Amino acid sequence: MEILFLSSWFPYPPDNGSKIRIYNLLKGLASQNDVTLISFYDAARPNTDKTALTSLCKQVIQIPDKSFDPHSFQAQLGFFTPRPRSVVDTFSRELAYCIQNIVRNGNFDIAIASQLGMAGYREFFPHLPAIFEEVELGIPYQKVIASSSYIYRAREYLTWLKHRRYIGKLLSKYQACTVVSRQEMELLNASGPKMKNITILPNCVDMKDYDGVKLGPLRNTLIFTGSFHYKANYEAMVWFLDKVFPTIRKQVPDAELTITGDHCGLPLPSIENVRLAGYVDDIRSLIAKSWVSLAPLLTGGGTRLKILEAMALRIPVVATSKGAEGLEVEAGRDLFIANTPEDFAQCVIQLLREPDIRKKLSDNGYKVVSEKYDWAGVMPKFLELVERVAVG
Repeated sequence: MEILFLSSWFPYPPDNGSKIRIYNLLKGLASQNDVTLISFYDAARPNTDKTALTSLCKQVIQIPDKSFDPHSFQAQLGFFTPRPRSVVDTFSRELAYCIQNIVRNGNFDIAIASQLGMAGYREFFPHLPAIFEEVELGIPYQKVIASSSYIYRAREYLTWLKHRRYIGKLLSKYQACTVVSRQEMELLNASGPKMKNITILPNCVDMKDYDGVKLGPLRNTLIFTGSFHYKANYEAMVWFLDKVFPTIRKQVPDAELTITGDHCGLPLPSIENVRLAGYVDDIRSLIAKSWVSLAPLLTGGGTRLKILEAMALRIPVVATSKGAEGLEVEAGRDLFIANTPEDFAQCVIQLLREPDIRKKLSDNGYKVVSEKYDWAGVMPKFLELVERVAVG
């Protein structure tokens, strides 16, 4: 088949959750089909190296993105339109023209629009069967719940209503959609007219890429992986360093924490034994050398690839309920889940002190990822969906 894939992220290098997902979807699709990729790229930090993707895709086209500016004239106009302000402000005429031209001159069997940033361009490929890949309502919904005052809650609720209505109208123009978890599917079904063709396609890892990493973990070492460009990661580390890590260090004085990813110059609570590693080309070796991986997220949506990556490397995980949300795991068997600073600290300390429990959690976590979250097992489900939509 000839497939047109539209991506909000330029998926190489695959160094965050969205890029990893998109890159693996492209690999799966390209194994049996001809894929044309049209992708935004970060205009502020351009990476124009298309080599890895041109080996997968028949054609790769890059379009500079436009960051959302809530104070712009377009964003202000967004208050008076049925579309979310971010959608209004970041609309790219260059992308719209590009899609129109390539569809007019091509012979595509299906289009796949990844995430809301691309799904909104449906009017520019209206006659192609299409899939809205990774519908997400969890993040705007969580903002309503997490609002600290009636005024902010009312504002976030209005934003949520507009967002929900906009996605509902978009979905009526797609033949199928995917979500990353059962929770997202339930939220989607509860938020408007039920879409018949919803497929749960979880975030996964390619186990082959992790089985070859054989590094022994170092005692009393902790790791958190995630860029602070994603606000939920920054909030998680402020909470952990302020309320959890001091308790851990009182009982395990030589405990050390490594934080990877772009830290954006954001301030963190001052504390010893914390290393900011910054951007790392290959995160697997750092995870594999750690004793415990952390996912103390308090907000956000989707599922956490940081948890799956750690489990794939047999590194045990301590997470909050929000951090583990969307994953089919059992607390106490596959990972530890704790939501208060005291409980979170004690879970980490137990893993630092009791190797037998650590090994049990590591083995069970690895088994879960192998059975449920390996792209080799999940990809056939996606390819079957693409085939079904394409042939009608």
